[in-house]
Amino acid sequence: MHNHPALTRVLSMVVFMLLWQAAVMLLKPDLLPAPLAVLTNLLEHINSGELPHHLAITLRRIAISFLFAMLLGSLLGLLMGHFKRLDLWLDSLVTLALNVPALVTIILCFIWFGLNETAALIAVIVNKTPNIAVTMREGARAIDKRLLDVARAYQVPAARTMVKVYLPQLYPYFLAAARGGLALVWKIVLVVELLGCSDGVGFQLSLFFQYFDITSVLAYTLAFACIIFALEAGVLRPWERRVLKWR
Repeated sequence: MHNHPALTRVLSMVVFMLLWQAAVMLLKPDLLPAPLAVLTNLLEHINSGELPHHLAITLRRIAISFLFAMLLGSLLGLLMGHFKRLDLWLDSLVTLALNVPALVTIILCFIWFGLNETAALIAVIVNKTPNIAVTMREGARAIDKRLLDVARAYQVPAARTMVKVYLPQLYPYFLAAARGGLALVWKIVLVVELLGCSDGVGFQLSLFFQYFDITSVLAYTLAFACIIFALEAGVLRPWERRVLKWR
């Protein structure tokens, strides 16, 4: 008898918490606070209004940069996947962009555009777009042209062919790009905020680091993890089940 997926995930988190508590017993509390101490600290930051304020700023930056990176990366990847000459021209540039450290891009953007919101967003978008482009390029290359030929032979309208034949083949790649993009974007946003912003979760983490406040660092991390889990469970998984139902 198989466990329910949701129950399995809950059990995995319980095991993680137990291992965390066991590690606390082996280490000093100031090096690794107990789960209960982190949760109490989290509630204090929430009640003070500090965490919701900085979290909202960071989430706004993540949403804007993620949407632009997905749009630009998907467009670039599909064009490269369908046009071999364009792919040949841009392949080396995309490879270069993939291998430039995120820290270098962030520093250059702050030098070129100043320590402002625009520079922060551009740095994140530039860092993530090539990864999405590579994933979507593979999706474009994997399109089964025979299915498109069948639709054309039966004179299926172009719009219906796009929705029913072309896009469903791209959905797995788009989902992979979205999942990877979301995981990477929020990490880069935190680095951007740590280096050149005066607000946001990354900025707060830099302050906690200066005071060696490990409990607050873990509390903010826990808040972020809860939001990511909520997005995964409430948006990405239901959407994945819906769009891949045809398979």
